[in-house]
Amino acid sequence: MAEKVLMTEEDIRRTLARIAHEIIERSKSLDNVVLIGMYTRGVPLARRLAQNIQNYNQTAVPVGALDILPYRDDVQHDVPPKVTRTEVPFSIVGKSVILVDDVLYTGRSIRAAMDGIIDLGRPQSIQLIVLIDRGHRELPIRADYVGKNVPSGHDESIAVKLKETDGLDEVAIISPSPVKTSQNGALNGTQGGKNGLKE
Repeated sequence: MAEKVLMTEEDIRRTLARIAHEIIERSKSLDNVVLIGMYTRGVPLARRLAQNIQNYNQTAVPVGALDILPYRDDVQHDVPPKVTRTEVPFSIVGKSVILVDDVLYTGRSIRAAMDGIIDLGRPQSIQLIVLIDRGHRELPIRADYVGKNVPSGHDESIAVKLKETDGLDEVAIISPSPVKTSQNGALNGTQGGKNGLKE
């Protein structure tokens, strides 16, 4: 596998600072804004954004954590989970809820998150922040705040690492190793298209 770093610790710091400023600029009143991070890495991202907003605007924005597992449509639940990690110790009724996640891909996680939010109450609005948007949407969902757009292939993966969960801040794209050929031209590894590459 080949790994390429897309964002360093400083890149992530600057990106979260920019997004925090955008939230302040776009919000009519921060008094009505709440941030809800999606497990796992959306939670520390939400907390960092709240800290940035407080630093820049002297306003404390409530932060919650949402477990979307009970709402996933790609997980079989013979018995619905009785215990979740969702922690939203405030009312979201009439609030401007901003969901926070690390990577936006097909959009199915966000759909599940919106179901989870609605179960908690009826907000005034729901917006979305993602650190990385890698495309390949399967549902009509888009982010309101994007850290970085990263065109990617279906066979690639995005690895987001944060100090709170992984011990360091970094975003990398991981690609399959290129297919090698032997001296007689035979392909070694996964079957591919022209010259051993997928078309």
